[in-house]
Amino acid sequence: MKTFAAIDVGSYSVCMNIYEISPRVGIRSIDEIRSRIEIGKDTYGRGKIAYDTAGELCRVLKNFAEIMKEYQVSDYRACATSTLQEAENVWIVLEQVYQKTGIRVEILSNSEQRFYGYKSIAAKEASFAKMIQKGTAVIEIGGGNVQISLFDKDALVTTQNFRLGSLRIQELLQFAERETVHYEKMVEELVHSQILGFKKLHLKDRKIDNIILLGDIFLDRLFEKKDSMRESRTIDFTAFMEGYDKIVHRSAEEVSVSLGVSLDYAQIMVPALIIYRVFIEELGAQTMWLPGTQLNDGISYDYAEKHKLIKSKHNFENDILVSARNIAKRYMSSKNHTQAVLKNALAIFDGMKKIHGMGARERLLLQIAVLLHDCGNYISLSNASECAYEIIMSTEIIGLSHAERELIANVVRFIKQPFEYYREADSKAQIDRNDFMTTAKMTAIIRVANVLDRSHRQKVEEIKTAVKDRELIMTVESKEDMTLEKGLLEEPGDFFEEIFSLRPRLKRRRRK
Repeated sequence: MKTFAAIDVGSYSVCMNIYEISPRVGIRSIDEIRSRIEIGKDTYGRGKIAYDTAGELCRVLKNFAEIMKEYQVSDYRACATSTLQEAENVWIVLEQVYQKTGIRVEILSNSEQRFYGYKSIAAKEASFAKMIQKGTAVIEIGGGNVQISLFDKDALVTTQNFRLGSLRIQELLQFAERETVHYEKMVEELVHSQILGFKKLHLKDRKIDNIILLGDIFLDRLFEKKDSMRESRTIDFTAFMEGYDKIVHRSAEEVSVSLGVSLDYAQIMVPALIIYRVFIEELGAQTMWLPGTQLNDGISYDYAEKHKLIKSKHNFENDILVSARNIAKRYMSSKNHTQAVLKNALAIFDGMKKIHGMGARERLLLQIAVLLHDCGNYISLSNASECAYEIIMSTEIIGLSHAERELIANVVRFIKQPFEYYREADSKAQIDRNDFMTTAKMTAIIRVANVLDRSHRQKVEEIKTAVKDRELIMTVESKEDMTLEKGLLEEPGDFFEEIFSLRPRLKRRRRK
C-alpha cells in the first residue's frame, strides 16, 4: 500500500487529494482539501500573479505539506495547470513556493493536463470503455481553455484546444456581465466562431452519441437530484437545460445562495454553462455523462500505472499514436512510405537496445517522429524540414509535454537538415544535454531507416538487425535491387557511426 498525494494548482482553486494505492484495492481517495485562490484572475486580468496571491499560495501549500506529513505520504506530485504559464512571473512565484514550502510545482503542458483529465475518466474503466465504442466527445472546461476530444470505436480521433475558459471569458466580457441577455448572446458568439472551424475540419459526417463533461465540481451539485445521476451519472439534454436555466437566468447572488458556493465561483459558472450548452447543441448528442472526476484523479492514476501498482485495460500509448497518425493524415503524408520507415526504425531501435540505452518512452517518441517526418511536404517540398518543425510545434499531441514535442520537432528537422551540435543548439528554447543526446540518437536511427525506403517503393519486405563487432548488420529480404539504398547509406552511416560507434551495413537476402 502506497499513500500518494496529488496537488492541482488551478486557475481559481488549489486542491490536494490523498490516495491509498495498492495492486489489490486499486486507487482509493481518502481525503480532499481545497482552497480557493484567484490565480487565474491575476493571470488574465494583469498578466502576472500578484504579491498577495503568491503569499496566499505559499500559505496554502505549506499547510498541505503539514497534512502530507500527518498522512505519512510516501510520494507526491504537484502540478500547475497550463494557463498559469501565461503569467509572466510564474517561475519566480513557483521558486518562492519551493523555498518556503519544500513543494516543487511543475507546470503541465495543455496536452499533458488534458491527458490526465482523460486518464481520470478511464479509471472508471467499465463505463468509459462502453461509452467510447460509439462517437463520443469529451469536453473539459478550465479557467483559461476548453478542450474537446473525439473518440470513435475505442480510439481517439482528435483533440483540440480553444482559448475560451470560464475565467478568460469573464475577464473579456466583464463590461457586459450585468446585462444577462446580452452577456449570454456574446458568449455564444465567441464560442460559435471557434467551433465552426472545428466541425468543418474534424466532425464532418461523424455522429456524436455521447458527451462526457469534465472540468468543474459544480456540475455534481447542479444535477445531483436527478435519478439518472444517482444510478449511472448520466443526464439527457432536457435535464441539462433545466439546470442551465436555474443558473444562467438568475443573478450570481441568487446562485451563490441556492448552491452554497462563493459569489466569485457563482460568477464563473455562467460562462462555463453557456460554453457547455453551445458545444452540446452543435455536436447534437442527447446523453451526457458526468463522471465526477478531476485532474488529481488522473495524476494518481498515471502514478499508479507507471509504478506498476495497477494495470489499465485501455491502451493510452495507442491513443497518442492515433493522434499523431491523424495529424500525418491531415497533412497528406505518404502512408506506405511512413509505415516502411517505421518498420525499419523500430527494427534498428530494438536490435541495439544495449547500445543506445533508451527506453519505452523514447521508443514511443521515435514512432511519433517517424509518423510526422513527412508532414512538411504539404506546405513546401523545398523547405519541408522547417515546415514540419513548425507544424509539430504548433499542433497539440495529447499526452506529450512541450519538451517532448520540441524534441520530436527537432528530430524531424534534422532528418534532412544538417545536425546542430550542442554548442549551436543550447541557446535555443528548452534543450538540455539529455534531450540533445536523445535527439541525436533518434535522428541517426531515422536517417538510416529513411534511406532504406528512399525510393518510396517499399523494397524491404522483412528486416532483421544485429550488432556484430563494430557494425550494425541490417539483413533485409527483398525481391528488388538495393544498389541505390547501399550507395545512399554512406552519408547517414557516417552520422550513425559518430553517435553509436557502430557502422550500419546493409545485407540483402533475395526473397523467393
